[in-house]
Amino acid sequence: MRQEISRQSPAGLAAARELRQGNHRPGDDTTLAILRRWFWTRKPDAGFVLTDFPATLLQARVFDEWLDARDESLDAVLDTAPEAAFPPAEGDMASALREYYCTHGLLRCLAAGKIPAPVAA
Repeated sequence: MRQEISRQSPAGLAAARELRQGNHRPGDDTTLAILRRWFWTRKPDAGFVLTDFPATLLQARVFDEWLDARDESLDAVLDTAPEAAFPPAEGDMASALREYYCTHGLLRCLAAGKIPAPVAA
């Protein structure tokens, strides 16, 4: 996202505008536009680690569609702030994402400061 903002691409400018307006993070449309460009231009066999994406259930579902379209899959989703440390609030998006990835068998919860066990590809 920072790269797109510094490049002043249309999606980067939209993200910067949304952040200036006091939004904690850009909306789904802007975030997906930026990540779509990255996803479809990277080499299919290139591994990746994403931070703070997906941030919403919509983003997670769209990202899964992209992965399916390229016959790719996630190895794991790492949660560095498990619910035990931060009890969920009503309508909490993080809880919905945890449940989504837990249902898919991908969620790995990490205690703060711990190094995760290797994930088999």
